[in-house]
Amino acid sequence: MIRIFSAEFYKQEQSQPELQRKFVYGLTETNREAIKTARYIANPGCFATATLLALAPMVKSGLLTGKVIVDAKTGSSGSGAKAAPNTHHPQRMNSFYAYKPFKHQHVPEIEQCLRAVGGLPSDLVFITHSMPVSRGIFASCYMETCVEVTNEDLQNLYSHFYSDSFFIRLVDGSPDINWVKTTNFCDIAVNSNGKNVVVFSALDNLVKGAAGQAVQNMNLMFGLDETTGLKMIGTNP
Repeated sequence: MIRIFSAEFYKQEQSQPELQRKFVYGLTETNREAIKTARYIANPGCFATATLLALAPMVKSGLLTGKVIVDAKTGSSGSGAKAAPNTHHPQRMNSFYAYKPFKHQHVPEIEQCLRAVGGLPSDLVFITHSMPVSRGIFASCYMETCVEVTNEDLQNLYSHFYSDSFFIRLVDGSPDINWVKTTNFCDIAVNSNGKNVVVFSALDNLVKGAAGQAVQNMNLMFGLDETTGLKMIGTNP
């Protein structure tokens, strides 16, 4: 069951709460078993997907303390199809700016899912930016742990958490949105410095952040392999 509707963020009241209770949250990698038997799926938002996939293993581990700060960036297609100066790519191509600080509509979605994964002991600061590309999301997630961890510790943690997740790829250093463009993959990189940890994630907002994840969930609902129809080769270069 999901309860992520918030009048504060969506500027309207929930008119059918009884319908909302019938939906299962469709973040495949953390909710796979519930999705298999669901009748209705609430497909996650693109920012939420990138952020949750980056943070879920850390939240589940119980290692977090202090604030979690997420700096997430999206391309012009993340703003939808409605014509506006900030979605017109020639205008946006040489522009970079932040928007909806502390008020992005994916905040309650992220917080609720993290609590379901393992509890969220820390405050979440979530800031979004518009970057001058047509598609792709890149999230930088900064956090502090209660004990010192190494890169090897983090690699082992994430490898174990996503051992059954075909569409999660762990990469060295940093992901690159060019390598996930037009694919259903989410690339994740982990880096540590004592108790300071940064996790990067990158995905295509139109595929793993939208239609691709919907197909992945549909596959599970119909008893198919979740990768069916989704092993696309990326378009880089």
